[in-house]
Amino acid sequence: MLFDSHAHLDDKAFDEDREDLIASLPSHGVSHLLIPGSSLESSRKAQSIAQAHPNIYFAAGVHPGEILSMEYEDIDRISALASDPKCVAIGEIGLDFYWEKDPVVRDTQRYWLQQQLRLAFELGKPVVIHDREAHQECFDAVRNAGVQGVFHCYSSSAEMAVELVKIGFYCSFTGVVTYQGAKKSLRAIEALPLERILIETDSPYLAPVPLQKERNDPRHVRAVAETIAAVKKIPFDEVARVTRENAARLFRINL
Repeated sequence: MLFDSHAHLDDKAFDEDREDLIASLPSHGVSHLLIPGSSLESSRKAQSIAQAHPNIYFAAGVHPGEILSMEYEDIDRISALASDPKCVAIGEIGLDFYWEKDPVVRDTQRYWLQQQLRLAFELGKPVVIHDREAHQECFDAVRNAGVQGVFHCYSSSAEMAVELVKIGFYCSFTGVVTYQGAKKSLRAIEALPLERILIETDSPYLAPVPLQKERNDPRHVRAVAETIAAVKKIPFDEVARVTRENAARLFRINL
């Protein structure tokens, strides 16, 4: 059975069939999943879904693309969400310098990342990091904050992946690993111990080959595990078991 460690099932793309999809997951080999928050509204919706399903968990946080509407009281609101036993992490938080070029907005991203990292440290929660074209800054931020967690949709180098493991982090991979241009991700998978790898869909985004033009969903996390098994030259069942145990260990979930 597989653990999809990052699926935005709160997204409006799932509003018409969310419950049917969730009900179908065990028959597709998916036993658990985590819904990360992107904003306060998203985090609350993720909480509602998680509370209704025993094997679904959520993270609370504000994505770097949503920080311009943040106010300081939001840190207390995230903290309140984090008190829910189904909230197993602070996230999805981080830096996104791919889309954002304005230096003032980048500084705002940095500020709110620091505030949310500080909260995670105070609460003893792992973090779910969004890192796009800000690899060294994100690495330095989490190291300096003294937190642990996962870099979701890992996109940096094999060398940085190894350094992340040294400071207690995991790296998570999506359907991107099935794409023709995924050599960088495959090198990172080769370099990482299996015990530090998570799998995810990032649903409804990043569907694996040959489904790239379709809505992604947690049923497709199997394709990620299959690719990792091929790269590592180990059985699929071993990848499924170990990545599931990794997610449970990181998020402190009793399977």
